[in-house]
Amino acid sequence: MKALVKTQRAPGLSLLDVPIPEIGINDVLVRVHTAGICGTDLHIHQWDAWAQRSITPELVIGHEFVGEIVAVGSNVNDFSPGDIVSGEGHVVCGRCRNCMAGRRHLCAHTEGIGVNRPGAFAEYVAVPMANIWVHAPGISRDVAAVFDPFGNAVHTALAFPVLGEDVLITGAGPIGLMAAAVVRHAGARHVVVTDVNPHRLELAEHMGVTRAVDVRTTALADVQRDLDMAEGFDVGLEMSGNPAALTDMVTNMAHGGKIAVLGIPTERVEIDLTTVIFNMLTVRGIYGREMYETWYAMTVMLQSGLDISPVITHRFAADDFENAFATAADGKSGKVLLDWTAVG
Repeated sequence: MKALVKTQRAPGLSLLDVPIPEIGINDVLVRVHTAGICGTDLHIHQWDAWAQRSITPELVIGHEFVGEIVAVGSNVNDFSPGDIVSGEGHVVCGRCRNCMAGRRHLCAHTEGIGVNRPGAFAEYVAVPMANIWVHAPGISRDVAAVFDPFGNAVHTALAFPVLGEDVLITGAGPIGLMAAAVVRHAGARHVVVTDVNPHRLELAEHMGVTRAVDVRTTALADVQRDLDMAEGFDVGLEMSGNPAALTDMVTNMAHGGKIAVLGIPTERVEIDLTTVIFNMLTVRGIYGREMYETWYAMTVMLQSGLDISPVITHRFAADDFENAFATAADGKSGKVLLDWTAVG
């Protein structure tokens, strides 16, 4: 089969012929139809400091996908060839304290598909049956391909109640944009998204936010006055990984406000703990998705009218992966998809 492989400890990827993965008794083999490019994949392609610490060549990368089951292990009873599925990208041990208590998203021994084990930028991927999600009828295949990052958005957006609340989202990347749509769907009053990228702020407006704010030219305090917000934001979702964004968020929260942090910074971040303490703020780190309550929430929100499709802006054939990665990296796109159905 064809697959995108990290072959060298240097920037770049290679489209190679590799063996179709074998499956164990508890695995399924999925024929990949469409896959989404994630920030993690960009790090691997660029071979930055995180990738150098985390990735071992020769690795098939990629973890966002939708496809069709073509084979199942002898111990698999719940899934069948023909099922349209995605895979939870975090493979957990199943035996640690958190896993045994049903808190699998907190497993300390998590392995990432496309990071620590062969990934989904390929014609076929082998996935443990415990990581398979069968899509409900009517779910768009393109949307199904990005259920993994959509899950990050939902996990973050619903970390705290948002019904009737004023929500600040820092970072208008694809996950921030999906989170904006989620909190609006969940009943938030005002949804304010900040960024410095005009293209992504325009996308945020298409997602139906109250205000899309370029923080280089507009202060959040002015936005609060314009929206007649008396005390500050009730809920903050930090999606950018930018230290200044988190600092600005802490400053603009209401007393008792709640902050969920998903964005991964590339440097140490200092926040004003005096403000956190005296304003009684709650700050919660978010990683991945809750297995599988987040996946259920994603499905039922889509079935009840949530539309995240505007986030998907570009589609490329898998053979054209270099242009796809360049598009995903240039800041003028939302989610970028790779079509694996006709790879040469």
